[in-house]
This record gives sequence, structure tokens and C-alpha cells, in this order.
Amino acid sequence: MTVSRLIARPMLASIFVVGAAAALKNTAGPAVKADPVTSRLVPLARKAGIPLPEDPETLVKINAGVQIGAGLALATGRAPRISAAVLAASLVPTTLAGHRFWEFDDATQRTQQRLHFFKNVSLVGGLIIASGDTEGQPGVAWRARRAARDARREARRLAHDARREARLAASRVR
Repeated sequence: MTVSRLIARPMLASIFVVGAAAALKNTAGPAVKADPVTSRLVPLARKAGIPLPEDPETLVKINAGVQIGAGLALATGRAPRISAAVLAASLVPTTLAGHRFWEFDDATQRTQQRLHFFKNVSLVGGLIIASGDTEGQPGVAWRARRAARDARREARRLAHDARREARLAASRVR
């Protein structure tokens, strides 16, 4: 692992661990903010077969637990691509619930919420990059293309050998 990954992953993960721990200590505040989003998302998730609780406070706790777990995994380099993807996915509803800047009338609050909203958008961008980071190793898509190419090459070689053997066998029979 490069030094930049060794340093950058814990730095990227820190906001999730700290923010989620704060949300776990005081779930009532985030639950009130989450209610407009959860009241729309929970029925959609249930239609898709995902069993989610309806209580916003429970959903805030679940989200916080997911963010702490995935944040610690990212920080320690355990399954960094998966944990980055999980954090990115968990940040979308968090951002939509917590930083609805378009609903504020006060210019100062609107500016602060817009700043936090776009900070989270930037974090999602960084997490998407981190989730695709193969650390210089070939990714799954490259490996699959290479395996397919090798299989085609081997199949052609085997077909060629089989035709040659068939010709030899036919010449011996005559």
C-alpha cells in the first residue's frame, strides 16, 4: 500500500466515524431531519423487498452503525473498495436529509447548509474514486477480459491440435 493510501483512507474515513458517533449519541435531532426523506424512501424500499423500519430514529441508528463500521474498515484498509462504496451509498440519504438548503429562508443558514451539502457531494466523489481504486493491480473487468482472451486462445489451440490428430488418424487408417 502506498503512503498516500495509508494516510488518505483514514483521513477520508474520519468524518464518517466522528459524525456517526455524534449521531448515535443524539439520535433525536438527526431523526427529525431524516423524517421527510425516510417517509419517502421506506415505502419504496419495502416495495423493492428491502425490509426497513419506519421509525426515523431507528434508521438514523442503523445508518450511523453502517457508517462507523464502513469508516473503520476504510481507515484500516480492510475491504477498502467495498467500504468506500457503502459509505458513498449511505451518504446520499444522509445528505438529502441533513442538508436541505433549499428549505431555509435565512441566508446565513441556507449558505451553511449549501456548503455542507456540496461538501458531502465532494465526499461522495472521493468515495467513488476510492471504491474503484485497485491499488495498481488489475481490476475484475481487466481480469475477466484477459481470462476470456486466454480461453479463446486455448480453444483455438485445442481445435487446431484436434484437427491435426484427426488428419493423422485418418492417414493411418488408409
